Amino acid sequence: MSSSIQKSTAWRQKRRVLIDNVARYGIGFGGLSVILAIVLIFFYLLWVVLPIFSSAEIHSNQSFLMSSSESGKTVTILPEESGKLAMRLTDSGKAVFFDQADGKTVQVIDLELPEDLGVVSANLVGLQENWLALQLGEDKLFFIKISYRVSFKNDQRVLTPQIEYPFEESLLSFEDAIKSYSITLDEEKMTLSIMTQDHEIKLYRYEVEEGDELAEAESVTDVESQTAVDISLLDDQSLWLYLSNKQGEVSVFDISDIETPELVSQTKILPPDEELSDLKLLIGGSSLLAADKHGDFSQWSIQRDQSNNYFLNRVRGFKHDNAIIHIQSEYRRKGVLLLDSKGTLVIYHTTADNLIAEHHLLDTKAEHFALSARANRLIVEDEHQQISVTKIKNEHPELSWNSLWGEVTYEGYSEPDYIWQSSSADNDFEPKFSLVPLAFGTLKAAFYAMLFATPLAIMGAIYTAYFMSAGMRSWVKPGIEIMEALPTVILGFLAGLWLAPVVENNLLGIISILLILPPGILLFAVLWQKLPKEIHYRVPAGWQAALLMPVIALLVWFAIAAGPVLEAFFFNGSLRVWMESEFGIGYDQRNSLVVGIAMGLAVIPTIFSITEDAIFSVPKYLTQGSLALGATPWQTLTRVVLLTASPGIFSAVMIGLGRAVGETMIVLMATGNTAVMDFSIFEGMRTLSANVAVELPESEIDSSHYRILFLAALVLFVVTFLFNTAAEIVRQRLRKQYGSL
Repeated sequence: MSSSIQKSTAWRQKRRVLIDNVARYGIGFGGLSVILAIVLIFFYLLWVVLPIFSSAEIHSNQSFLMSSSESGKTVTILPEESGKLAMRLTDSGKAVFFDQADGKTVQVIDLELPEDLGVVSANLVGLQENWLALQLGEDKLFFIKISYRVSFKNDQRVLTPQIEYPFEESLLSFEDAIKSYSITLDEEKMTLSIMTQDHEIKLYRYEVEEGDELAEAESVTDVESQTAVDISLLDDQSLWLYLSNKQGEVSVFDISDIETPELVSQTKILPPDEELSDLKLLIGGSSLLAADKHGDFSQWSIQRDQSNNYFLNRVRGFKHDNAIIHIQSEYRRKGVLLLDSKGTLVIYHTTADNLIAEHHLLDTKAEHFALSARANRLIVEDEHQQISVTKIKNEHPELSWNSLWGEVTYEGYSEPDYIWQSSSADNDFEPKFSLVPLAFGTLKAAFYAMLFATPLAIMGAIYTAYFMSAGMRSWVKPGIEIMEALPTVILGFLAGLWLAPVVENNLLGIISILLILPPGILLFAVLWQKLPKEIHYRVPAGWQAALLMPVIALLVWFAIAAGPVLEAFFFNGSLRVWMESEFGIGYDQRNSLVVGIAMGLAVIPTIFSITEDAIFSVPKYLTQGSLALGATPWQTLTRVVLLTASPGIFSAVMIGLGRAVGETMIVLMATGNTAVMDFSIFEGMRTLSANVAVELPESEIDSSHYRILFLAALVLFVVTFLFNTAAEIVRQRLRKQYGSL
């Protein structure tokens, strides 16, 4: 009998040891898996973000000479977008297409030029990357369009160059000899600015339709400049005409009404005794890029002053060691390529104010400087007709520490600002990637949520754990904790569609609750104390809080009901209108007040549950000993219970803060989701998490926008990690300090 009992006991001990080992290693494995998953998430975010901070790469290929059969002076070079072919246009009217890899000629096309005229110069037609306007002789312009037919041979992509003539009669003749010209084209009209040999400026406007004959100009306007003109530039939208002389005296004309050009600004952009070496327009046409012969480079943007008058404002620039002789702006970004007198290539991005790279390009003088549409190929022809192709890998030039976290002066803005605006309808758009408004919105939303949730959750937890009866606690605690299971998308839906209009229509009543509720509860407490003891004894100990529920409901109803009366008496019927007129405080229906209430309801269960458990877990001998020594329940609570439970309470607040910082759906649905930096409780915001949720599905993979969204996620990850780490450090110190009680 005893042997069977011993065997049974031994088996139970082995089973217990086995279960303990399985539980220990299982829990350990689970904990390590969580840590590993977090580390992998961190490194994945970092892997996506790191290319943002990589430097530009410049690789010069071997140079080559064009063959003698294609001899002729180069007028212009036009790279094909994919980087395979390029066209060299000669003064004899030959379009020579060659391979960018080795310079081998692919095809030569003789242009069908009228009257056997030679090509003097060639300019791109506005933003049409494949349209050229050719100057023939002294006073004629001719239009061609370059295209490439795509086919496949042996699974290889083959490009076949083609020359088209967009207008049935492509030749324009003028009375005066042409010195320089600039052309813009849209769907219905073409605007032409011509500077004659006498430095006079004429504007022409044509109605055009591709395939039809060019008609006579519908308007011809002479532009009278108050200074000598050496450079004439026309913006891509045919809104601005820039005239400048070599001394940097720039006149800006508003040509929206082309028949009556209006001089809106006259500015000297160079110091005395300086001379322009080049002047170009940045994409968008509202900024000038200027370089002088001493290496100063600057960007000048059209802005309005306080009197609503236009002026040119120096936005940014830098000093280069050598004279900058050529400026080439990118076709689709706000980047700029500069070539100095020593043959050094400088890559610069205006918005980021970032000098990206410098690279020695050639030892001889550059005659032609052509950049591909994607800004990844640069073709340079020197004075000896030697052509070199340079590959450029510069994926994210618009990103720098300053553009992400600093104040930036954007085009059209009078002063630096923090702005997030990631996309627009056209390429002229200047990306605004400041993360500051998003970080500000995240902290703002968390602040108002914690301001609403923390006192309610902690005070409720204190009463529930310390004063409430066990029977009532068994209903209240699970009821509040089950709120945490409510999907936040439901809270956001209710906040955006129901709560926001209610708060807007009862704003003064909502504010009055804060003023009426505390004194109302205190008044009820005083009256309760005045009641006879017999009534007190009829209410079970710990159930007194139930009596407050109808009182609180009545006070809330009274505050909201009295709101319209108070608004009519004190604020002429509308508190919102009064705030706007008296203090300039605007009101957005989906604002921080709504977010604070809705997100606070989501955070309250987390803080309440952890705080209540911490207080309830305080050893009973501590509270009983304090009471036995003569301390009141309140003294015991404040001097013993709260100190002992302080590590848990602090952890609850920090975990709640982490929940508020990372919340997405409530903020997304209950705010205007606008990236504004306004701490007003009546204005909305956009948070990091909401921004990622909104914009990531529409961002191009591996684009700057895509990687910045991952950077926002990484920032949120790091901030949450720091909060939790700080909370754990403080909790351990509090535990060590008060653990001996």
